[in-house]
Amino acid sequence: MPIPSTSTHLSSDLGKTYFVPLLLVTSLFFLWGLANILNSALIAHFQPVFEIKRAQALLVETAFYFGYFTIAIPAGLFMERYNYKKGILFGLLLYAIGALLFIPAAHTLTFGFFLIALYIIASGLAFLETAANPYVTILGKPETSVQRLNFSQSFNGVALVVGPWLAGQFIFAGNEGSMTTLEEKQQAAEAVILPYTMIAGVVLLVAFLFFLVKMPEPAKTSGLKFDSAIFKNKHLTRAVIAQFFYVGAQAGTWGITLSYITELLPGVSNELASKSFMVVGTTLFVIGRFAGTWLMTMIKDNKLLTCYAVAAALLSLTGVWAGGKTAVYAVLGTNFFMSIMFPTIFALGIKDLGEHTKLGSSLIIMAIAGGAIIPPVMGIIADQAHNIRLAFILPVLCFLVVAYYGWKGYKVQAA
Repeated sequence: MPIPSTSTHLSSDLGKTYFVPLLLVTSLFFLWGLANILNSALIAHFQPVFEIKRAQALLVETAFYFGYFTIAIPAGLFMERYNYKKGILFGLLLYAIGALLFIPAAHTLTFGFFLIALYIIASGLAFLETAANPYVTILGKPETSVQRLNFSQSFNGVALVVGPWLAGQFIFAGNEGSMTTLEEKQQAAEAVILPYTMIAGVVLLVAFLFFLVKMPEPAKTSGLKFDSAIFKNKHLTRAVIAQFFYVGAQAGTWGITLSYITELLPGVSNELASKSFMVVGTTLFVIGRFAGTWLMTMIKDNKLLTCYAVAAALLSLTGVWAGGKTAVYAVLGTNFFMSIMFPTIFALGIKDLGEHTKLGSSLIIMAIAGGAIIPPVMGIIADQAHNIRLAFILPVLCFLVVAYYGWKGYKVQAA
C-alpha cells in the first residue's frame, strides 16, 4: 500500500552504497504480502477445525485489518519521534511475536488466540509499510526512485503467488477431511505452526540484518496535524469512501475464494484450490498491476480505474449467477482488475492537497478498515442464504462505488 514520500534524497551518487539497505527494505514488501495472502488459507482452514460458521472464520480479516487501522497513525508518530530504522525493527519484532503466538494458539486450540496473533502481526506490518516506501526513494539516485519503488513493490506480487502454494504445501496437505475427533482437529490446527515459525525465523533474521546494517534516514518533515478544513476537498472524502469499499471487496474476495472454489467444484480440496486455482488469481493480480501501469501511459488513470472497476463488478456478478468453473474463473478474474485500485484511488485522492497531503494520505490509509468490516458481512450473507455465491453481491456494490469515483468522484473541486 503506497505511502507518499515527503523525504529528500541524500545524494545522487549513492546507488551502489545502498545496495544492501535496498535489498533489506525490498524484503519487507515480500514479508507483508505473504502475511496478507495467507489469511485466505487460514479462513478456509479454521472453519472445520473450530466448527465455526463462515462469518466467524472471516473475522481473521477483521483482526488483521483492524490492526492496520489502529496502528497506522501511531506507527507514523513513533517514527517521527525516533527514526525509521527503529520503527522497522519494532515492526519486525511485532511480526515475529505474532507469528510465534501461533504455537500456543494451536496447542490450546483457541480461535480467539489466533485472532490476537493476527492483530499483532498486522500491527507490525503497519510499521513496515509506513517506513518502506519513503526509504526506497532515498536509497539511490533521485532520478531512479520510481524504478526502485516499482522493483521493490514487485516482490509484494511475488509473495501473492508464493503464499497460496505454501498454504497448500504446509497447511492443507494431509489435514483435510471430516475432523470428527479432537486429535484430528488438534493435528490440523498445529499444521499452521511450521509455516508461521519459519516466517518468524526469516523475519527475525531480517531484523538482525537491519540492526547490523547502517541505514540512512529520510529528512525530517513537518509533523502530522489534524485540520477539519481538509474535508472541504470532496475528492479526498470520496477517495476515503472508495478506498474503504475497495479494500473491503479485496479482503472479502480473497478471504472467501477457497471456500467458493471447493463448494462450486465438488471433489476439489483446499490444497488443490490453493496451489492451483488461488495461484491463478494472485498471478492475475500481479499481471494486472503491470498491465495497468503500462495502460496508464495511454489512458487517463481515472478512466482506467472506472473501466477496471466496472469489469470487476461484472465478473463478481458472474460469480453470483453462474456456476461451476465459469463462476470460479470469473471470481479469480476479478484479481486482474483489482490490481490498480488501491494505488490509483490513493494518488487521485491526495491530488492538489498541498499542506494537507500528509493528513489526506493518512485518512486514505485508515480507510483499510473496510477490510475489517466487509468480509464478515459477506460471510453472514453466505451463511444466512446457505449460498456462498450470493456473498459476491457485496463486492459488486463495492466495485460500483469505485467505478463512480473514477467516473466523477475524483474531480478536484475548489474548497
